Amino acid sequence: MSKSVVIAVDAMGGDNSPKKIISGISAYLKKNTGVYFRIFGKKNQIEQEISLNQINKEYYEIIHCDEVVKNNDTPLMAAKKKNTSMWQAINDVKEKRSNVIISAGNTGALFVISKLTMNMIENISKPALAALWPNKVGMNIVLDLGANVECDEKNFEDFALMGAALHNALFPNDNSKVALLNIGSEEIKGHETIKKAYHAMEHKKNNLYEFCGYIEGNHIMDGVVNVIVTDGFTGNIALKTAEGTANFISTELKKALSKGIIAKFSSLINLINLKKFKKRLDPRLYNGAILLGLESPVIKSHGSTDFVGFANSLDVCVKTVDGKLIERITKNIIT
Repeated sequence: MSKSVVIAVDAMGGDNSPKKIISGISAYLKKNTGVYFRIFGKKNQIEQEISLNQINKEYYEIIHCDEVVKNNDTPLMAAKKKNTSMWQAINDVKEKRSNVIISAGNTGALFVISKLTMNMIENISKPALAALWPNKVGMNIVLDLGANVECDEKNFEDFALMGAALHNALFPNDNSKVALLNIGSEEIKGHETIKKAYHAMEHKKNNLYEFCGYIEGNHIMDGVVNVIVTDGFTGNIALKTAEGTANFISTELKKALSKGIIAKFSSLINLINLKKFKKRLDPRLYNGAILLGLESPVIKSHGSTDFVGFANSLDVCVKTVDGKLIERITKNIIT
């Protein structure tokens, strides 16, 4: 078959693997073609799951690995074990046998091994972790979400460019609009680094995005901009806060609609709208964080997601390759 996109899959990372990994691949293949999977992990376990899912042999090959990166392994411990499914999958992309690597395993290990194994894109000094984040009219790209606690103004400029390139790749019909996350929308607000980044980005022209200044946290989901740039410390806190708020709303809504006859009757009347609301908050739809800045895309699926979430992260893999993410970044990088 035509292998338009080849994905290196760490089949052993995350909860309930390799079962959910193979089920996710199966679910993806039921709706998509032109993708080939190089699956790394314990061959006997993987073959058993493939048999249960009845996946056609033309879509995959299995590369046996004796070892697995455990959730409690430190990144340095994991980096020393070169026969793990994670290390081998990352190296497969380094050796150009695959286009992109995906893992639901140990996040720290994935990023450290990736950075040790792959080269950085020229003129980018730090990678950034980006993820999808829903807004009122579509989807945001938010970065950095934890790869860098401290950043300088050049890092912010690089993150903006990489985030816009990712947005272009995933949503080619939308114009990318970038904003810096800050404590206010006025130019005088914020620390010196973000002010310097603001002034630099305000005066530099590029072909990837429109710079829209600052945005405050309470406007992230308004949809006025769609690429939001911050440092990893602030971004990670914002992400965890948003996730916690979404879980709280979903849980409390479910409780409220399960109490009393009137509540149950109201829930029946509003069933369609409630289903839409629930789907909108479903984290599986936005699964697939991307480590940007390396010579190839590295996709991190949430460790606790199910096969549906993993299948959605495979879609992110394909779009980053088909959308020529790396080429977009290297062509427009600020020197």
